[in-house]
Amino acid sequence: MLSVRNVTKTFHAGTVNEVRALRGVSLDLPDGAFLIILGGNGSGKSTLLNAVAGCFRPDEGEILLDGQDVTRWPEHKRAKLVGRVFQNPFSGTAPTMSIAENLALAARRGQRRTLGWALSHKLMSEIRDRVRELGMGLEDRLGNAIGSLSGGQRQALTLLMATWLRPSLLLLDEHTAALDPKSADQVLRVTEAIVKRHQLTTLMVTHSMSQAVNLGDRIVMMHRGSVAYRFAGADKQRLGVEDLLGRFEELRRREMLDETAASLLEETYV
Repeated sequence: MLSVRNVTKTFHAGTVNEVRALRGVSLDLPDGAFLIILGGNGSGKSTLLNAVAGCFRPDEGEILLDGQDVTRWPEHKRAKLVGRVFQNPFSGTAPTMSIAENLALAARRGQRRTLGWALSHKLMSEIRDRVRELGMGLEDRLGNAIGSLSGGQRQALTLLMATWLRPSLLLLDEHTAALDPKSADQVLRVTEAIVKRHQLTTLMVTHSMSQAVNLGDRIVMMHRGSVAYRFAGADKQRLGVEDLLGRFEELRRREMLDETAASLLEETYV
């Protein structure tokens, strides 16, 4: 279970470049839940993901994972509980090493890494079986350098690496944004299958309203560092892309009204 309690973060505080990236964000994600975080540029969605991953310490608030307060844990310590897939399909892998070697590293995470020992017959058999489940035909290319693969193939393998040891929390950081539509659809199918098979607690950031509607069991829509809307259960199931577009339009109009009101006040008292 993930619990984020009143987390705030301001970058470059007290300067002309001050950015209030998170403004008292709270959310609870039960075991096995799949949360989609939706929002425009600067809404705070990626900052929230980074806060959960431990990339920085919040100014205020707490982050709990599996009942443990990890707020002050550094990223490398938190990584024992968290699997993460980044937007760039070339992140998170060793490009000159083979598919099998990369997956062996993931399988031996936290243990002493000696590839000659790690690539045992038993592990190779498990690697082949798990790669076959991706449905990409890569089980016959385990000796190929992972850097020689397409972005979609590599991203699918990165997802497999991130979830090999069943993390307490899976973070997906716009992990299909850099892929062509066909590869993105393929990786999303792999994502759904892995999350469902292992019942992974998952937090996924995306710009895509279509992905938000079709994936996961709950949505949080962020705006200016705060949670603007939450949808779960039947409310989530009834949502369509047009509904989300309407909510974004509401936020845009509200922002325009706030700016107009501020401008009128300024003119009044100048």
